[in-house]
Amino acid sequence: MGRLGGIARHDRSRGPIETLDHVAVTRTLGVRGDLRGAVRPGKTGRRQISLIEAESWEAALGELQPAPERELAWHVRRANLLVQGIRLPREPGKVIAIGKTLRIEITCECDPCNRMDEIHPGLKLALMPDWRGGILGRVLTDGDIAIGDEVRIEQ
Repeated sequence: MGRLGGIARHDRSRGPIETLDHVAVTRTLGVRGDLRGAVRPGKTGRRQISLIEAESWEAALGELQPAPERELAWHVRRANLLVQGIRLPREPGKVIAIGKTLRIEITCECDPCNRMDEIHPGLKLALMPDWRGGILGRVLTDGDIAIGDEVRIEQ
């Protein structure tokens, strides 16, 4: 069992990241107010929500060793949720539960893109091993979540 350590969203491509203490997550909108969450007609929503492990983020930063004045907050990865103290499954079809009702099905790895190197040189490469860039998923059941909520692997 782990904990939800952070919530973030952005409302447009390359837009600023907004961090939150709590948010509603739904099957139709994903993280409310996030650009990528809404499922478009005819689409599956397999990239609806993104999660990253705090431990994976720290491992990537350990390789980069950014200068103290360039400390990188987890949300520059542009992931929606930061989980702590739990290793997320590395296979599609597994289900992650957050809080009382939110359920997310893992659909694929969140491969780091070239934008990561725009943020910090070498960040893309540091996020490549062992799914460090996080996972993508589809919302199965709606839920209101908050920092500190319990995170579990259900199947």
